[in-house]
Amino acid sequence: MIFQSLVARVILLNILLVSIVIGAFTMFHIRREEEHLINSTRRSAHLLLTTVEKAIFNSMRVGNSYDVQNILEMVGRSHSVATVRIFHPDGTILKSSRPTEIGRRLRSFDLTLYQNNRVEGVFKVDGKDVLGLVRPIVTDEQCFLCHGEGRKVVGVLDLNFSLEQMTDQIWESYQSFMLHMVVTILILSGGISFLLLRFVRRPMEEMADKMALVEQGDLSVRLEPRYADEMGSLIRSFNSMVDKLQRAREELEEVHYRQMQRADRLASVGEMATGLAHEIKNPLAGISGAISVLAQDFPEDDPRREVVDQVLEQIARLNKTVTDLLYFGRPGKPEMTWVDINNLIKETLFFISQHPEARNIHRVKELARELPPALVDAKQIQQVLFNIIINAIQAMEEGGTLTVHSSVKTGPRGRELIHVEIRDTGPGIAPDMLDRIFTPFHTTKNQGTGLGLAICKQLVEQHGGTIGVESEVGEGTVFTIELPVHFRPEIEAQAKEETGG
Repeated sequence: MIFQSLVARVILLNILLVSIVIGAFTMFHIRREEEHLINSTRRSAHLLLTTVEKAIFNSMRVGNSYDVQNILEMVGRSHSVATVRIFHPDGTILKSSRPTEIGRRLRSFDLTLYQNNRVEGVFKVDGKDVLGLVRPIVTDEQCFLCHGEGRKVVGVLDLNFSLEQMTDQIWESYQSFMLHMVVTILILSGGISFLLLRFVRRPMEEMADKMALVEQGDLSVRLEPRYADEMGSLIRSFNSMVDKLQRAREELEEVHYRQMQRADRLASVGEMATGLAHEIKNPLAGISGAISVLAQDFPEDDPRREVVDQVLEQIARLNKTVTDLLYFGRPGKPEMTWVDINNLIKETLFFISQHPEARNIHRVKELARELPPALVDAKQIQQVLFNIIINAIQAMEEGGTLTVHSSVKTGPRGRELIHVEIRDTGPGIAPDMLDRIFTPFHTTKNQGTGLGLAICKQLVEQHGGTIGVESEVGEGTVFTIELPVHFRPEIEAQAKEETGG
């Protein structure tokens, strides 16, 4: 759970980075201190070896070999000296701070230093680290009387310098550096944690609590910025966001209230219109029949027949308006069958070709091959095609080209759709009227009811499809109809499930 907190992750990351940086610097200083102590010990050992060498030389020059043994024993009493001796080049110990080893063979590592022409080396003696130093004793002219003429090695001075004190100092330095590192890490981590918890986590928790209230619908909450930093800027942005949300909600509530009022009025008007349509339809049928009977008594050349024909034409127009109104209010339930949309388009275009207004229209069919069958109500979809094509033809009063295109396309979620486009080269539709083209009772024709496209939209959506329109003034209009593709096995399986197999 701790790693799910951003502040906790930041604190842990800072502690880790601080530990790595301080640890690296601590190890660097420890190494430097260790090298310094080693170099200091090496210089001390070489200085002591040089001092012993001079003391031995002075004693040997006067032929006092007894003083050489005393010098070695005196130097060997130092706690920093493990042992000091003089051995023959063949490895026999001649003099030593430990008299008991005189005459014995030298240990291999001391002799190896000399034989390999090395000056110093570190090895263990009795489980403790020592620094071994060897220096040959070479005769000079003052030694020719006792050792014969010619410069030669008469012995090797061997000093084993104890590193125990140096090791203890290094360990104390290591402990001191580590203690300082831990204290520094704790202080820095504590300070960083306090700053993050005080100036980041607390404001974030307050903001989260307020956002939870906003999510529940309380838009009266506000936060008070305490500091003019990034968190203060974030808090001011939060308050501004809540202010905008509150204004937007008030505007939405007002718009919703107006829409509810409008919907209520439209519902009342719709119920009243449906009732009026029922009341008007039957009397219209009676009036039409009565006028038709009366017209039979007029002679063929009677001028009153023209008046009667105009009256019957207006009655037919009123009857169509009432019928469309009733159909829009209570559309019939579709009777689904498998239909070839391409054949339906061809039949509709054939009927349209008989229309007087279609004489100057050039018709183009771009129908996709192997178009899958659609599960639709053929009459309703043909009514949609007929209404849209008639509108396109009526828009091209001076002639033009009508193009009907069909294809299969992939819609959302990978579902296949039958895509039908009806394109004309008419004057187009103005942008301010394009949004209202499917609104009931909206029409630009002198004799239109304004229900044709609204009914088309209702029928297409009743089949699970969509209808859209795109238009540019002076370029023409394109209506798009998309219907879902159903596969026979899918429909048959669904029917079996509904009938229990």
